[in-house]
Amino acid sequence: MIYFDNAATTFPKPRGVRDEVARCLREYCGNPGRGAHRLSLAAAEKVYDTRRAAAALLGSDAPENVVFTLNTTYALNIALKSLIPPRCHVVISSLEHNSVYRAVRAMGESGVEYTVLDIPDISLPYGKFCDVFMDRLRTAVRPDTKAVAMTHVSNLVPIRLPAERVGAFCAERGLRFILDAAQSAGIYDIDITSMNIDAVCAPGHKALYGPQGVGMAVFNPKYRDVHALPTIIEGGSGVNSAEPVMPAFLPERFEAGTLPTPAIAGLCEGIRFVSGVGTANIRAQLEYLGEYMTRGLTKLGAVVYAPQYYGESVLFNVPDMTCTEASRRLDDAGICTRPGLHCAPLGHKTLATGDGAVRASFSYFNTTREIDAMLREMRSW
Repeated sequence: MIYFDNAATTFPKPRGVRDEVARCLREYCGNPGRGAHRLSLAAAEKVYDTRRAAAALLGSDAPENVVFTLNTTYALNIALKSLIPPRCHVVISSLEHNSVYRAVRAMGESGVEYTVLDIPDISLPYGKFCDVFMDRLRTAVRPDTKAVAMTHVSNLVPIRLPAERVGAFCAERGLRFILDAAQSAGIYDIDITSMNIDAVCAPGHKALYGPQGVGMAVFNPKYRDVHALPTIIEGGSGVNSAEPVMPAFLPERFEAGTLPTPAIAGLCEGIRFVSGVGTANIRAQLEYLGEYMTRGLTKLGAVVYAPQYYGESVLFNVPDMTCTEASRRLDDAGICTRPGLHCAPLGHKTLATGDGAVRASFSYFNTTREIDAMLREMRSW
């Protein structure tokens, strides 16, 4: 099997991740924060180790501000619905995943309005692209705008929005900035403090190479007292159990119920793997693979979207064939890709893919030999 669906979830996982999940289940899978016995304490220690690793990766000195969730979608819902007040205006981009788009749209019930900011022409040089994006953002901001929520890197094509510049702009205007790092955490450097990000939302199971079942909303270190932020889920937190309300501090304010300790243990090793290899080296490998596949598909006559951007994913269609049919044929040959809209209808509309496209996406473990095998299969159609 050849696996090119890493933008959905990376596979395979590093050996250290697999081994640590198994070790957790064998040796220390108590309930963290729910007792003083040795297994509970061992589990709590591993959870805190993972908070420290995640905070360090994202440029934070506040591991307690790492809130563990099921995935990026839950993390984004927590960040959006706690940081954005009712009856205000929010700006999102035309590349957003439904995790941002649907959540912000649903917040309309509390009087939140939103503007979808059209991204610039992707054929522009990247510097000009960013300049135009910032000009459009300035124009989109209204007197009642309170936040900007946007993807860092599209889950369709490796277009990176200018998060550093957006963060500086938001800090200058007193706006909150929520970053969807589902496709960038572990590939691109993110510094939550210097980039003026209020919350970074990231998955454990994608480019951080952890298991499914854990994600995180990482709040800026400036959020020390969060009693004014509304809770999204209420329940047991393991602390202040006599109180009828959730704790006024992180992470417990947003962590209700038992944490997925085995998945968190695996995430800790995934972050260590990424830190050991280095995001620059991982990114260089993915860019090389992206360029290699883009050139091969172009020679075969496939339609490649945003072909000048090389990175962790390639989005394409085969003439006279639906994306579903193309992906099915590849699957019949043992090659895993993903067709359709990829939960990002705004992005597909922006890229003008029609009814969708095939996405091939890479991890650090993919090779050019696997790409050659896919191209050979498509050459036979």
